[in-house]
Amino acid sequence: MRFFRFCKMVGAAALAMLAAPAVSGPVSQAPAAKVAAPPLAWPLVKADVDAWLDGFMPYALERGRAAGAVVVVVKDGAILTQRGFGFADVAKRRPVDPETTLFKQASVSKTITWTAVMQMVEAGKIDLDKDINAYLDFKIPPFDGKPVTMRNLMTHTGGFDEVQRGLNSYDIKDIPSLGTAVKRQVPPRIYAPGTTPAYSNYGTTLAAYIVERVSGMPFNDYAEQRIFAPAGMTHSTFRQQLPARLEPLLANGYLLGSGKPGKPELNSFAPAGGLAASGADLGRFMIAHLDNGGVLLKPETAHLMHDSITKMITPLNGMALGFYEQNINGRKVLSHAGDSIVFHSQLWMFPGEKVGVYMSMNAAGAEKLSAAIRSHLFEAFADRYFPAVQADGRVDAAIARDHARMMVGTYNKTRRIETSFLKAMELTGQYKIALDADGGILFKAAPTIGGANRKWVEIAPFVWREAGGKMRLAAEVKDGRVVRFGIDSSSPFMLFDPVPWYSSAAWLSPALFASLAALTLTALFWPVTALVRHHYGVRPQRSVAEWRAYRLTCLLGALAVIVLVAWLLFASALLSDFSSMNGELDPALIVLRIATPLILGGLVVSAMWNLALVWKGAPGKFARLWSVVLLASAAVLLWIATVFHLIGIGTAF
Repeated sequence: MRFFRFCKMVGAAALAMLAAPAVSGPVSQAPAAKVAAPPLAWPLVKADVDAWLDGFMPYALERGRAAGAVVVVVKDGAILTQRGFGFADVAKRRPVDPETTLFKQASVSKTITWTAVMQMVEAGKIDLDKDINAYLDFKIPPFDGKPVTMRNLMTHTGGFDEVQRGLNSYDIKDIPSLGTAVKRQVPPRIYAPGTTPAYSNYGTTLAAYIVERVSGMPFNDYAEQRIFAPAGMTHSTFRQQLPARLEPLLANGYLLGSGKPGKPELNSFAPAGGLAASGADLGRFMIAHLDNGGVLLKPETAHLMHDSITKMITPLNGMALGFYEQNINGRKVLSHAGDSIVFHSQLWMFPGEKVGVYMSMNAAGAEKLSAAIRSHLFEAFADRYFPAVQADGRVDAAIARDHARMMVGTYNKTRRIETSFLKAMELTGQYKIALDADGGILFKAAPTIGGANRKWVEIAPFVWREAGGKMRLAAEVKDGRVVRFGIDSSSPFMLFDPVPWYSSAAWLSPALFASLAALTLTALFWPVTALVRHHYGVRPQRSVAEWRAYRLTCLLGALAVIVLVAWLLFASALLSDFSSMNGELDPALIVLRIATPLILGGLVVSAMWNLALVWKGAPGKFARLWSVVLLASAAVLLWIATVFHLIGIGTAF
């Protein structure tokens, strides 16, 4: 259930009316080409779908070095086909059975939770626009005077920071009750409610806790009795300790199908990412939703859930209540995806056509190709059975180049870790838009299934589409500046904001490496020069005070390098094992919290002392220059530690 890329769909009218952000100055746009007759669709029947899948899935698994997969297609209230590919257990050669093999669903779990919420809305026990504190036994404080509502939770606009502590484990003893999970660490708020999409596992789990409270039933029981049983989902559970009858049916999860399986992932926020279910059961779930709610919701409730669309950048896909849009070929599609370390799933529902597609893989695959494989599956399915001619306009070439230059910069996801020390991962995790060889935008974060960068063509002011593909990218522009942008695959729940200069990795990352190099060289040079002087009997040309300041700066510089390397090792240990996120590494974290400000603060003071004495004593140009380098290096490290919260108190993250 990590960091996602998924989507939904909007409808032919929205595609034809690609709204452009307001921008000053005239914009010329070439007329759209004539719309040709759409190609003929293949018959959506079992024999054709099976043949098509047999031509794609085995190759995709081999190309991605994956283990196994399940694909289910539903149509007109019934399962059209359900197919297993590869292995649930590679070593034992246990094949994937679409009816009984359980896959961990990661964030696809949320669709069950949101359906439960809508059942409570239907029963009059939850008001979508009421302060959620009315349903809780603890307090979610307002932000900018605005309370969080259930609608905010369902559209991921509650404004919560991302949290990781205690989220996952491999040990059932680390999995608390739902109430404990949502109360033990309420995430800080970083956006006002309703203003910014920032995907939130916490927000979904909070919604499940509200269902638990207003229904009077434990959430696991509620899901089993009110959703799984009516829908005929006999191989589904939220229980992290799997029932005995289901435990042998769980597929192993792999990074690569050629590697060893990982340990089963357990989730403290189970309603947001802890569902284990078979492909056939997800097919039955889609059937209910495609039948105007079927056995799960009344038609009016289902329409409210499916058709209440929140859009943050108008041309792009928006967020329904729990599902998100993924627009393709002029068809509306409701979707949700889920990604853990080893399981990767997604469902797509075409409400107008009463068709649904579900896919899950039990391996990340080489170069994390699982997401690209399922994206290609979806697009190829739509092109085969629901084809359409794509008719886009074109923006004048000179204006397009100007717009591309306006997009150049460093950006950060709106779904991010903002207030804890894990924010330091941004130093290698921010996103850049540059110019390609033709003066267009180059955005490397959304590669194709072959790993190539997409070529973007501006089709309307500040709206781009990949050449020869489906994906769109669009920006919001105010006062001649790009204030945010999004891409179709993630725009319903996450956008990209420009990074403030003071935390931009564009200059901080090279500055960090240069500073570490300078301090390391200084620390190594100190004993070397001492040995050389001793060998030749040369006395240092410095005063006692100068010598002390220099030695202290060398010592603290070496310690600064050590403490930053220690942070790197700590983060690696923390993120490499789920169980480490449950407090086992707190003693090391506390030591780092104490050592970092003492060493880096002391280094800045000693470097200033050293610089003042060197410039006063005037021992030479190089010494003066290096004293400046040392002070600048110390200042950079202290700046980074402060901006990225390596300096702080507490063990929350």
